[in-house]
Amino acid sequence: MSIDNIRQFIKEKAEEFGAKTDNEFNKSYVERNNTGQDALKDNGAYFGFIHPEEEVSGPFHDFSLTIFPNDQNKPWVVCLGIGSSGFKNDYELATYPGLRRLFSKLTDERGFCKSDFSDIETSLPKSITGSLDLQHVKNTIKTYTKVLPTCQIVDAPESEKGKQIIAAFVAGYAKLREWPSNKDHRKAVSEALKPFLKTETINETEEITNLLTERKYIVLQGPPGTGKTRTAKSVADKIGAKTFFTQFHAETSFSDFIFGIRPDTANEKLRYKENLGSFSKALKYAIDHNNEKVVLIIDEINRANLSNVLGPVFYLFEHKMDVTNVEIEIAPKFKVKKLPDNFSVIATMNTADRSLAVVDFALRRRFAWYTLKPKAIKSKQFFNEDFFRFQEIFDWYASSTELNLQPGQGYFIADSEDEMKNRIRYEIFPLIKEYLQEGLLRNAKEEFNNYFSTRINLSLFE
Repeated sequence: MSIDNIRQFIKEKAEEFGAKTDNEFNKSYVERNNTGQDALKDNGAYFGFIHPEEEVSGPFHDFSLTIFPNDQNKPWVVCLGIGSSGFKNDYELATYPGLRRLFSKLTDERGFCKSDFSDIETSLPKSITGSLDLQHVKNTIKTYTKVLPTCQIVDAPESEKGKQIIAAFVAGYAKLREWPSNKDHRKAVSEALKPFLKTETINETEEITNLLTERKYIVLQGPPGTGKTRTAKSVADKIGAKTFFTQFHAETSFSDFIFGIRPDTANEKLRYKENLGSFSKALKYAIDHNNEKVVLIIDEINRANLSNVLGPVFYLFEHKMDVTNVEIEIAPKFKVKKLPDNFSVIATMNTADRSLAVVDFALRRRFAWYTLKPKAIKSKQFFNEDFFRFQEIFDWYASSTELNLQPGQGYFIADSEDEMKNRIRYEIFPLIKEYLQEGLLRNAKEEFNNYFSTRINLSLFE
């Protein structure tokens, strides 16, 4: 197994991904190579790239692409490492969630990925340090155990699979160092990462339909523009259900949803009449038509005070309530012990609305929760480049919580370029500006500003 062949391979890949190697004063990396016979014999061999501002020898700072080889035809280890001198330029980069997201996809059960890439105090787990596959580099692993945020065992580096793994790590390093400077570079990086970033094609409507059959009461949650309400209606149509619809808001009350009394405005004298709420109407229909499926769609379920709106009806939302001796009064002369089998509820919840009430754990237990994420769609009206640019920014800079703020695919549908620009100017631009004003996605502010400046000639900071 030739170490020189793999060294040459990663250099070629680095250049393919946009690394500059021909300018002494503007290099993209400094190569380190400690693969002499003495190093190989003592299990201390390594080679790879370090930050271009570092020296060719001695302790160094910041992220490195490091490979621990051997000449015994045994597994190698490819790593994203951190110099023993810690961070100098890369600490902020280490805190970006997207960096960890990327490399976590490049590792499998024979690799490891830390939950915090800025952590240089925690050692690798025993699954790596004590691995029988790595006894030949045990001393090396032990030496660098605290400064390897992610690593992957490579069984045969010169095989197609081995080169694929190494190329992906080089591509990941190219991405964090921002080597790509043109379309060809970016395409090469994408191609190298593609085998590890595969996403399953999911038929959401079918999955939700199956979940509804199993659980009866579900909530579709996700950012704005992900088609939650539309999907709820599609599922109801798919199962051929009679559909009832209501939308919650801050003033929605028990009398709106369950039962109340209202003034009879059609009468000259003041009198009141009974009013069945949307829930009670749907429930009564389901009881009277037990051969039909009935779905109640509750749009924006977390916009109301749920405890006040549901009242004692809250008790009934148990999808496996077979027997009960408790009778709940829905309205005068209308009492039920359990919700009928032909009655289901699909609710929607906007995860980007931070001003809304938090859903309590008791309600969460009674509903199944399905997350709809932003996704590309096949349509001539869908602006792919704009969508994927936003997806890239959110994936790299957004925390797990902030991912719930990413504008969904509905924002990127337009009949013309002018219409799309208007959507960006009057819908997406104000949305992102509001996020930033609330202290969200601050790490991505320059990326967003560059996008808007280029796309619609507007700055976020004017």
